[in-house]
Amino acid sequence: MLASAPNWQRLATLAPVFVIGFGLVAAVVIVLVRAFAASVRESGHQRLIFAGLVALTGLVVLLTYLGVSLPKEG
Repeated sequence: MLASAPNWQRLATLAPVFVIGFGLVAAVVIVLVRAFAASVRESGHQRLIFAGLVALTGLVVLLTYLGVSLPKEG
């Protein structure tokens, strides 16, 4: 039935799935960010944690820019 329906009907049918899926992903991200923030607050090394995050982000950006990719398992 969905294969013969126009695009707007398919989108209208799937809209609740997209809304619920986005809500679930947003909820998980919020919970993880709040847990990370609480963990950082309780630790005595906030600067070290943030420096590590910045260094890790910089390393990922640099390796992506250089085109390094992980080897695939065969």
